[in-house]
Amino acid sequence: MACAAAGPVELGFAEEAPAWRLRSEQFPSKVGGRPAWLAQGGLPGPAELACGLCGRPLAFLLQLYAPVSPRADAFHRALFVFCCREPPCCAGLRVFRNQLPRKNDFYSYEPPSENPSPESAESVCLQLKSGAHLCRVCGCLGPKTCSRCHQAHYCSKEHQALDWKLGHKQACARSDNLYDTIPDHSFLFPEFEIVIETEDECTPEVLEKEVKSELIGSMDEALEEELDSLAKHESREDKIFQKFKTQIALEPEQVMPQLLNYLKADSLGRSVDWGVLAVFTCADSCHLGTGYTEEFVWKQDVTDAA
Repeated sequence: MACAAAGPVELGFAEEAPAWRLRSEQFPSKVGGRPAWLAQGGLPGPAELACGLCGRPLAFLLQLYAPVSPRADAFHRALFVFCCREPPCCAGLRVFRNQLPRKNDFYSYEPPSENPSPESAESVCLQLKSGAHLCRVCGCLGPKTCSRCHQAHYCSKEHQALDWKLGHKQACARSDNLYDTIPDHSFLFPEFEIVIETEDECTPEVLEKEVKSELIGSMDEALEEELDSLAKHESREDKIFQKFKTQIALEPEQVMPQLLNYLKADSLGRSVDWGVLAVFTCADSCHLGTGYTEEFVWKQDVTDAA
């Protein structure tokens, strides 16, 4: 998150929500669970969603609905972030962008209904309108099938083995109700809706005053000349980080590093970890059809030194 003079800052808060609000047709922003894919064709495959370090399947971390209003071809636009959650790796990160015009093959031209059908409120959809099958464990593209029932789909042998141990071994023989027995696997992160709120615009000048005030408050015995001298030698990165800390202090409950606590993944040395995940996308949101375009994600570990 960054505060810029060009516009207000949008903050995300993790909140519990009914399952139907986190389905694809509601265009959600959310963390955890299975991805609510936007375009239902051209999904990234198992090779694209494998950790570049250890090779194991990445877990869905979060998605943000981020349309570009002036752009007809980005009326719907979403970013999907995946991470490796297998210790001691826990460092693989990938992000994909997808966008659609308002008139498309997957969704109604009109806004989604606020009155869900019983089916959409209860069931987990593992077959998209495009015909693509999703992995029972992670909800990503599942090109592999169970050799016995030929109905359960998986992204990898790892997830097939996991599902077999956690219930599919018994359900496999009862293929008539196969899709009624889809567990929320431990591989998935806990699921929350990301509720977006807009914070009043804050200019760099205001932030600079707040940062200076914060520094003075923490160094009551220091002279103003000493502070100015420190500021002259302060690196650009230090100034940016101080602005970042001042900005997030205005709304301490927003989804930033404390997201790890919501995801129950804050065990030092035994789980995923980060300070800031910064996602960089094409400045022009170039339209590349209905497929998913990989963008760049940068992980920064933050140490709050005295």
